[in-house]
Amino acid sequence: MKSAPKKPGGSASLEGQMLIAMPTLREGPFARAVVYLCAHREDGAMGIIVNQKAETINFPELLVQLDVVKAADSIVLPPRAGDVRVLRGGPVEKGRGFVLHSSDYLSNDSTVSIGDGICLTATLDILRAIATGKGPEKAVLALGYAGWSSGQLESEILANGWLNCPADPSLVFDADLASKYDRALAKIGVNAAMLSSEAGHA
Repeated sequence: MKSAPKKPGGSASLEGQMLIAMPTLREGPFARAVVYLCAHREDGAMGIIVNQKAETINFPELLVQLDVVKAADSIVLPPRAGDVRVLRGGPVEKGRGFVLHSSDYLSNDSTVSIGDGICLTATLDILRAIATGKGPEKAVLALGYAGWSSGQLESEILANGWLNCPADPSLVFDADLASKYDRALAKIGVNAAMLSSEAGHA
């Protein structure tokens, strides 16, 4: 697994890092968002918001909806399955599921290793594995994702829309969603109260 790959053109990829929304993104799906960047290449970028809960459904209910388990079986799921949080992953393809998980689970050609022991799988196989106690130790399921076309994310960063920080498993997987925004900022020595909504340079 290569870390911080170079994009064509020489700029460093932010793949495997966290994006932190600036106050300019005060409304809509990216308000106070922390995004784990799964891909960042010349043709665009894709990430998962990791600090917004999906309000209308939990993981056992989703397994039943997708016919991964029967309704009667959902009450006997292994404890680890009950711990999987369902996140609002972003505004694109909100009906599609993406599982960010620890690297102790690999599904042949469908698992992408991103970095720092964090992987992405978007097939039903991983849901079946979690439901039977054979899935990864840590996992979150995101409905939808955040996507940027070629050059769009770079433009938003230059316009003071995003900061970035290194990722770590706690920012991706732990249950304390409310504190992730401040914790991500703290990783780069920033306090939310210090952020200006005006574009500028440090």
